[in-house]
Amino acid sequence: MIKSNSKAYKFALTAIFFWSTVATAFKLSLEFLTPEMLVFLASIASTVILFIILLYEKRLYLVKTHIKNNFKLTLAMGILNPFLYYLVLFKAYSLLPAQEAQAINYTWALMLAYLAVPFLKQKLTFQDIIAGIICYFGVLIISTRGEPFSLNFSNLYGVSLALFSTVLWAMYWIFNTKSKAHPEVGLFANFLVALPLIVCYLYFTDGFFVPEIKAILAASYVGVFEMGITFMFWLKAMQYTTSTSKIANLIFISPFLSLIFIYFILGEKIYISTLFGLTLIVFGLIVQQKRTKIAKK
Repeated sequence: MIKSNSKAYKFALTAIFFWSTVATAFKLSLEFLTPEMLVFLASIASTVILFIILLYEKRLYLVKTHIKNNFKLTLAMGILNPFLYYLVLFKAYSLLPAQEAQAINYTWALMLAYLAVPFLKQKLTFQDIIAGIICYFGVLIISTRGEPFSLNFSNLYGVSLALFSTVLWAMYWIFNTKSKAHPEVGLFANFLVALPLIVCYLYFTDGFFVPEIKAILAASYVGVFEMGITFMFWLKAMQYTTSTSKIANLIFISPFLSLIFIYFILGEKIYISTLFGLTLIVFGLIVQQKRTKIAKK
């Protein structure tokens, strides 16, 4: 593939735009759907769009072989994503304001660094510890709405779920290091094996119901642009760029852009504590990212 930074930026900024809208899309969807039903409908939409992508790329034939040769790994990854991760994340969004849930969710990269210690035998550095203190103090500020030392959480259960979702997402990427499949093939396989689990869980818990058209459209947006095609845009950006770090740094635009959509579309009042806490989280992630660059040298 011929490198092109202009194409890389176009794909990256497109991905960031769509990722910045999903917190708003989650909350709008959850006005009409339960978290369980949203996972079900969004997963179907994502499976369909990934099927179309693989059909277009003529890679569909690889899916059967991948599942057959890596069934246990595929099942484990499918349980983590989309089943458990989105079930927990959507439940967190149903309990918390979008600005709080999305800010906490951005700490998953730091959680990945911590879980890589026992699971990937990587070393924890001083910068990882400092980054953790900064990020999680930011989470404390956001979840207590500016009163971190009061420990008076806006919704402790919701905050716990949002933090647990970062553990699940980090675990998914740790498992993903063991997969040698093409990214689209692996992701599609995960959704295929997870769908029956999602159907069974929905049947025995929330139950099926016929949603309104606008609920189906909202869930489809989540499935296509959060779970599916946006991942492909980001992958293309990484393939075209001559500087992975410059593209990766663009992701820090997303949480602040997301607040704009949350304010104007959802009508949420954006708290000063959210802005301050989110700034701390992003700063902590930058500190942790610099550690990663040093480790690679």
